[in-house]
Formats: sequence, C-alpha cells, structure tokens
Amino acid sequence: MRALLIAAILVFALDQGSKYHALYILDLDRVGVVPIWPPFLVYQMAWNTGVNFGLFGSDAATMRWVLVALSVVISVWVFVWVRKERLGRLANIAAGLLIGGALGNAVDRIYYGAVVDFLNMSCCGFQNPFSFNVADIFVFAGATGLVLFSSSKNTP
Repeated sequence: MRALLIAAILVFALDQGSKYHALYILDLDRVGVVPIWPPFLVYQMAWNTGVNFGLFGSDAATMRWVLVALSVVISVWVFVWVRKERLGRLANIAAGLLIGGALGNAVDRIYYGAVVDFLNMSCCGFQNPFSFNVADIFVFAGATGLVLFSSSKNTP
C-alpha cells in the first residue's frame, strides 16, 4: 500500500508542478504555443472541458462536476479494489499512477473549470491537433499497468 501512496503523491505533485510551470512561468495560457523540440514536442495550450481529446466537452458547470465526481469515484474504487485484492507491488504502483493522475485532473477542474492540457507531440509529417498533460500519461500508464499486473497477488 505504501508503493501506491508514494506513486500517487509523486504523480500528483509532478502533474501539478508541470501545469504551474506551463501557466505561471511560461505564461502559456496567454502565449498559446512554445516550441520546445518541434515538431516532436511543443507546448500548446488547451483548456479541456471534456474527457480525453476533449470528447464530451461542454461549458456546462454540470459536466465539470460530473467529471470531478467520476475521477474521485474511480480513484476510490481502484484504491479499495487493489487493497481488497492484495495485489502485488507493481499493481499497487500502477494504481498509484492512475489515482495520482486522475486526482491531478480533478483538481484542475475544481480550480480552473477545465483541465490544463499543454503537451503536443507530432512526427513524421503528421500534425497532432490534440494536447495532453502529465496526468494523462500516468492515467494511461497506470491503467495499462493494472491490466498487466493485476493478476499478481501478494501472498500473506
């Protein structure tokens, strides 16, 4: 359980720190785009009111709070499930990645009304129109890790 909590706290801090840097150091919400290593990595500001890639995006306050609640419910469910099933260390770390990322995006929705997305990656003549954030990376990695490692249980 310690691995889960450490992973969740580290991911949450890294996510919120990266968003703070993008918004308040780089002033990305005003500047819009900052080329880091084009086209492979560009900071491109996007306020995401929906889920992944802005799906189901809406300016309605109701959707904002539905998505906050969904993030919290999923995080609690994953925490309880991993604890109840006594899953192994790798599954606990994966759960922490998912929970830390989900709560990072939930905090954005509470504080800003939308998720701060700013990472944009393109390659090889393909221009990706979507931005994402550090939390999104860890939610995906955590979900993948849970699929791969949830069959390994700790033995009493």
